[in-house]
Amino acid sequence: MPPYAVVLSVMGLVGALIAAVYAVSFAVAPRAFEAGPFLAGGRPAEHALSRFHVRWYAVSMVFLAFDMEMVFMYPWALVVASIGVKAVVEMFVFLALLLVGVLYAWREGALRWA
Repeated sequence: MPPYAVVLSVMGLVGALIAAVYAVSFAVAPRAFEAGPFLAGGRPAEHALSRFHVRWYAVSMVFLAFDMEMVFMYPWALVVASIGVKAVVEMFVFLALLLVGVLYAWREGALRWA
């Protein structure tokens, strides 16, 4: 058996598997998406997959910055006593970088609600 025949047969098997997964997905998928009542039972005013205003992306980036701050501060709080002053200085540099990002977002108007 030539060496490339094994590679071609594996590629054919993978292609057939991918086609089978798509066929099963197409057969099982719901036919129409209709937004039903949510929470209080009222009909939604807009579709759940509608586009959001561009200002919400900046707000979400600020949220992610603060979220990453918390992700990094918890392990830092566990080891700060054993590392010492170097860890404190590094955390203040990190917080200063985040503050620069927040000040930039504030200057650009990302935190303005109206």
